[in-house]
Amino acid sequence: MSKIKITYINSAIDRKYDQKATIKALGFTKLNQTVEHEATPQILGMVKKVGHLLKVVN
Repeated sequence: MSKIKITYINSAIDRKYDQKATIKALGFTKLNQTVEHEATPQILGMVKKVGHLLKVVN
């Protein structure tokens, strides 16, 4: 599987609880943090759900 790098660029303040939980599940704890994940369907679905808060680099 290929890996994707995801950067948390917009705050989850005033967002729905499920979006905040998705950000936490992806491993983010603060803004401008970058994490690397395998490009599985589960991860890609989470990224799609909160894509407006993230920046994705393949």
